[in-house]
Order: sequence, then structure tokens, then C-alpha cells
Amino acid sequence: MGCCLSLQGSSWVLIFSQNALDLSTLCENIRTMSLKKSPRAEPDPMSRRERQIMDVLLREGKATAREIWEELPDAPSYSTVRKLLSVLEEKGHVKHSESGATYVYSSVRPRSEMAASALRRMRDTFFGGSMEQVVSGLLSLKDTELGADELNRIARMISDSKKGTKS
Repeated sequence: MGCCLSLQGSSWVLIFSQNALDLSTLCENIRTMSLKKSPRAEPDPMSRRERQIMDVLLREGKATAREIWEELPDAPSYSTVRKLLSVLEEKGHVKHSESGATYVYSSVRPRSEMAASALRRMRDTFFGGSMEQVVSGLLSLKDTELGADELNRIARMISDSKKGTKS
């Protein structure tokens, strides 16, 4: 008997094969078994402009299309920003509420979740998955100045991490 993984929609499905006699029954039973994809395996589904819009929303909490447009560097046309907001809404990144005739947009995912995702992507893309290299890179930045209190908190986090607890 052999098996393989197949991507169907947004789920991985485990497929077994054996002799033809049992194949249809086996496939019917196993077809619905899905394995959750690793978050690291997901590509970043946003374009540069979409990420810029998300940056504004995460910074401001909520904003109208016009407010977002005014915040964007080298902003495209206002109608392009509205279209990109529509695309982000279709992708499930943004939601809107109505304030009179105006849509007010916000991120679907909380800022902390987006930050964790961005840090994972940065760690994996630029530092080969190494936390040591991430910390070393941050500490070597010329504009990194740490006070005694901040150093103590970081030392406590490292100590807690060694013990398997979180502060």
C-alpha cells in the first residue's frame, strides 16, 4: 500500500492506494481526512500596495479609503486604493463598517497576530529560521539603544524561555 499528500483547496488530504478491490472504499473513507497546513508554508498573499494599506490600518486601527489614500507613500489614485481595499476584503484581510455613506475599514486579524506572522516571515526569509541571528541582527542595528530596564526584561524573557514559561 502507498500513500501521498494532495493539496485540495486550503487543506492537505492524505490519500492511500492499495489493490483495486479495496481502493474505492478506502478512498471514500480517507478523502475527508485533512491535515492542517503549516503556517510557514503559506506564501504572503498580499502585494506591496496591499501591505502598505494594511500597515496604515494596523497603525490607525480603522480608517476610511480617503484617510488610507492620504497616508500612502507615492499614493496611487483614490479609485485604485478603493479597489485594493475591495480586494483585501475579498481575501479576508479587511472588513468594513458603514458610517453614514462612508465605509470605515479595519483589519480582520488583530495587530498582535499580524506582528507574529510578520516576525515569522522575517525570521524565515532573512535569518534562515534562526532566532539567534534575529536577536543578533536587532542588537547590531546602529539605532538600537537599550536601557537597563529593557535589558532586564529581555534577560527575564530569555530566562523564562529556558524554563519553558512565558512572562
